[in-house]
Amino acid sequence: MYPIDTKNEARLHRVNQVSFKNFFFSGAILAILVWGSSFLIATIDSFRNSEFRHHEIEQYLKTHSPPLVHQKSYDFPSAFDASSTGKIPLNFTAVRDGKFKPNYKSLQWIKEPESISNDKGTYVLKDEKNGTVEYTIKSIVDESYQYTLYNGSSFEFEDVKYEIEALIASPDLTKAVLRTNSTHNWRHSTFALYWVLDVSTHTVNPIVDTTQKLAVTSWSPKSTDIAFILDNNVYVKNITSGKVVQVTFDGSAEVFNGKPDWVYEEEVFAGDIVLWWSPDGDKFTFLKSNDTEVPEFTIPYYVQDKHEDYPEVVKIKYPKAGYPNPIVELVIYDLVSGKDELLKLHSEKISADDRLITEVVWIANSVLVKTSNRASDLLEIFLINSEENTSKIVRTLTAEDSWFEITSNTLFVPKNASVGREQDGYIDTVVHEGYNHLAYFSPPDSEEGVLLTKGQWEVINGVKAFDYVKNEIYFVSTLKSSVERHIHSVNLLDKSVDGFPEIKNVTSGEGWFSGSFSSGTRYLLLTYDGPEVPYQKLIDLEESKDIKTIESNQHVIDNLDDYLIPEVHYEVVSLLDEESGDHFLVNALETLPLNFDKNRKYPVLFFVYGGPGSQQVTKNFAVSFSSIVAAQLDAVVVTVDGRGTGYNNHNPDLGSKFKFIVRDRLGQFEPLDQIAAAKVWAEKSYVDPERIAIWGWSYGGFLTLKTLETDVKDEVFSYGVAIAPVTKWRLYDSIYTERYMRTPQENPVGYENAAIHNATNFEHVKKFFIGHGSGDDNVHVQNTLKLIDEFNIANVENFDFMIFPDSDHSIRYHNGNKIVYDRILEFLRKAFNGEFL
Repeated sequence: MYPIDTKNEARLHRVNQVSFKNFFFSGAILAILVWGSSFLIATIDSFRNSEFRHHEIEQYLKTHSPPLVHQKSYDFPSAFDASSTGKIPLNFTAVRDGKFKPNYKSLQWIKEPESISNDKGTYVLKDEKNGTVEYTIKSIVDESYQYTLYNGSSFEFEDVKYEIEALIASPDLTKAVLRTNSTHNWRHSTFALYWVLDVSTHTVNPIVDTTQKLAVTSWSPKSTDIAFILDNNVYVKNITSGKVVQVTFDGSAEVFNGKPDWVYEEEVFAGDIVLWWSPDGDKFTFLKSNDTEVPEFTIPYYVQDKHEDYPEVVKIKYPKAGYPNPIVELVIYDLVSGKDELLKLHSEKISADDRLITEVVWIANSVLVKTSNRASDLLEIFLINSEENTSKIVRTLTAEDSWFEITSNTLFVPKNASVGREQDGYIDTVVHEGYNHLAYFSPPDSEEGVLLTKGQWEVINGVKAFDYVKNEIYFVSTLKSSVERHIHSVNLLDKSVDGFPEIKNVTSGEGWFSGSFSSGTRYLLLTYDGPEVPYQKLIDLEESKDIKTIESNQHVIDNLDDYLIPEVHYEVVSLLDEESGDHFLVNALETLPLNFDKNRKYPVLFFVYGGPGSQQVTKNFAVSFSSIVAAQLDAVVVTVDGRGTGYNNHNPDLGSKFKFIVRDRLGQFEPLDQIAAAKVWAEKSYVDPERIAIWGWSYGGFLTLKTLETDVKDEVFSYGVAIAPVTKWRLYDSIYTERYMRTPQENPVGYENAAIHNATNFEHVKKFFIGHGSGDDNVHVQNTLKLIDEFNIANVENFDFMIFPDSDHSIRYHNGNKIVYDRILEFLRKAFNGEFL
């Protein structure tokens, strides 16, 4: 589940924070990532028996708390007056005008036959200047080399002008696929017109025709063919002959070929295509989903064009928790023989109707397939010979009191005896002592891998790049800090540190780094995302030197000089588990009002998400909605990543149980930690304990409501705002929900307790607000309407509600995104001014 679309770093799971990120976070990556969980009893026993007691936590905080830093390139005074500085206090207009939105360049690195041994750092760059767009090929080695693929943002075909939305060059750079006229479908998918550009002649022709929109296209590694999906069927077009071959014929509203259905797009592959080419380009495999038994969910759209009188009704194959999932299979297609065949995935432990297929990777001429059961606590990994269609399970893994997250970064490592690799193999993400780490499996059918990293920290999203000559593996991790991301490397064959490779740092200092590597892994497009103003630069890894800055975002730096921006502090906070009497440590972020005076009493807003394995406290650059609230409402805004979230490395005795504690019990510990944190803030000298509010979106909306419901004894929170909340986990999709809760049939008490089920517990709240899009395909508005019905039955009236017609989970339709944040801000303004008393 994503809240408002973000980057899933690890499938930021993998949160829907697109509108929030683009609209308020000014390009910062809000890292909300989903990972694991475990039982409370095991956690509490481990903590109770620990020598890491409360007085030691206090000492730990003194020596291990991250410094209080500003998300600016310069310091603020402790208090200031806007009139004396001549600066403009932060306001919504400035944020919405994009004054603090960083620019990012994207590169398509070119993979040539000699890239592995002679990496020239060639790439395709989309450059926009003075309203014009140019797609060029450049080389890092030869700065004078520049070759234009296409110059312009549009083209004409049969006297009709088409605007180019995306360009994807073929591997050999002689052709490119252009996308135009996109129609948004679900979170990741669109339907569009696709075209082939001949780079040498600059001619453009449709892949099919101009009357049929395709779902997606994919270049073959040889650049000779394009696979595409039309009406849920797979086709292949040969570029030279123009011949189109239809591979499947059973595509329909219930059978999906090469394109994921709703739940696999949202919760498994986080993308719009499920088709994978073999390394030599002679074959590909694709996912076939049969949704015949999956129940349909109906969404009426009320304000669409040409539906003024009767709603447009859309039906989605949407499996709710406990209902039938799609039956998924893998098909392999041979371009030479023109034959397709189902791959054999026989299991004694996981039946076909209980099976999830979560990753598919070509390993030479074999296909590695990861499968799990619905509860995601049993993982089976198949290796299938593509020539003979013979398979065997090479690994079977079980998770006790936790779950397996979906990973998608397994990397094939071909044999090369000249550099010490005697056999083919692959690098995979494995769970070691509850944390995601890297392991090397060679030969590919090995049951046991060689562990490459270990410790109470996480490798994020597997291998980022591999130097096939030097055997150097590059990855991103939380090794330095749980609230930062740094790039590191290890050598595949090195065992110099206690039998493990030495970890080398590619990035240093404080910050949140990511990167894109050239095809030969000599060059790195490094992206720095904060806490100061983001930038991008090219780095030569072989010579360890900067080549040039790609993006400095000077406009953001200049605009920051003109405005007063709220100060942000990062902290590590000790919270009390009242049931056990033990303390534990959490990451927290505090945004202070512009004219902060520690002798005043300020209202406090808690901004929450809290989903399993997620993370909100991150050192990104962000002029965020929290900044707006702090500046315009003169309020303190706090975010705390409590139990159930990911990446916390402050509690050695808890370890991964900090995350896994929510297994089978969503909604039990998350609200307790927000209440405990609110108690900590209520004791601060500058906080008005009568004006503490909480708000969140999606899982954050659920946590907001669950916290208000749970807070009936302490009554710490007076106000709340829940946007697009889950209110009953039986209503949410099966793959996400069952990963943490199993099925309702297996865990009826867990589902009952996790639901927002006690309406009368909301009577203590002074006022709360709920907003939901009527066209939300992710968290259906049914969630909110059922809760409101329960409020009506219980005579609970202390809330406001707004529907956003036809808006999806991110609430963007017909100006919805502006209105929803205006409503939230106005509600909080009235709450903090005492207008609801």
